[in-house]
Amino acid sequence: MSTKIPFSPPDITEAEINEVAEAMRSGWITTGPRTKEFERQLSAYVGNDKTVALNSATAAMELTLHVLGIGPGDEVLVPAYTYTASCSVICHVGATPVMVDISKDSFEMDYDRMAEAITEKTKAIIPVDLGGVICDYDAIYHVVKQKKDLFRPANERQKLFGRVIVIADCAHGLGAFRSGKMAGAFADFTCFSFHAVKNLTTAEGGAVTWRPVEGLDEQRLYQDFQNLSLHGQTKDALHKDQPGAWEYDIVAPYYKCNMTDITAAIGLVQLKRYPDLLKRRFEIIDRFDKVLHPLGVETLPHVEENGRSSGHLYITRIPGIGEEERNEIIVRMAEKGIACNVHYKPLPMLTAYKNLGFRMENYPNAYEHFRNEITLPLFSKLTDEQVDTILDAFVEIVKDYL
Repeated sequence: MSTKIPFSPPDITEAEINEVAEAMRSGWITTGPRTKEFERQLSAYVGNDKTVALNSATAAMELTLHVLGIGPGDEVLVPAYTYTASCSVICHVGATPVMVDISKDSFEMDYDRMAEAITEKTKAIIPVDLGGVICDYDAIYHVVKQKKDLFRPANERQKLFGRVIVIADCAHGLGAFRSGKMAGAFADFTCFSFHAVKNLTTAEGGAVTWRPVEGLDEQRLYQDFQNLSLHGQTKDALHKDQPGAWEYDIVAPYYKCNMTDITAAIGLVQLKRYPDLLKRRFEIIDRFDKVLHPLGVETLPHVEENGRSSGHLYITRIPGIGEEERNEIIVRMAEKGIACNVHYKPLPMLTAYKNLGFRMENYPNAYEHFRNEITLPLFSKLTDEQVDTILDAFVEIVKDYL
């Protein structure tokens, strides 16, 4: 049977299409005024002074490591339970990834094990706000402050922090909040994704934002990100377009990962629509919860007393089953025309990280969360009828395994 309900298609309207058309008519299709406006609006949304829009969250994380001067000889901590991008960026800059198992009762890093993993070589930690659920940053900062005597800054920028630096992989988390603060205002640096399957999409795209630190020149930091994303060039196309302003320099042989005005045009409209997109996601989550929780299906908690997630993924776990049964359920759902997914295959199970010496048996909690995890379709264009179809099928199938 062909798939009737896809996993996570983008929610695009004529408004986005029209804004893209206007961008194309304007003559600015690469980094230009819409990209800069998108950065300004993102900063206002999360409550920070500066944001840099890029072509992916992967680029955002990698460039953050670069601007901090993290590289060969340094270690960066990352959870074993995440997508490869959280870890591959560490390898890209020549640093050494140190994987930490998750805790038994959540998808977050085990913070006791995280503390044990910090050494004199540790320069940063990349926690992952999986499914849009904000990590326990109070616990993370408690650990890094306790361990600050181990921190060995390699440059003046690292000295300003005086401890291990926290870089959030918040690819899923735009719009999440806790205790009056938005995602983006917790970690030292926060990296968002606007990939096609994300809550807010620019087709491909990402951004990095940061909290102010005493002594940190934010304009200089912003310019460093710009240089890194545009070949090390000191002027982008927007500034070179000024009369007689062709002159530029290349400060280093850097990278090419800027956002374009075409993709920013999509993002500007998506940001206007975002409150309604989030509202719809939580309507669906509430309906899922009310049906599945009484059955004993475990789910990622999206709502708490003092905040909520971004509602990005509806992660379920079926108690007592293993990989074989989990995969059977996904196939049976597909046979009913419903696409499901798994988030995620732990990093030590993947060839790339096996080749680096990581072994799954050293991360038992990550494997236990993976073996019975199924992610149901969750996107703002789901109709009430489709939600009923998903629930009816899932309940019918899962009852055979509970």
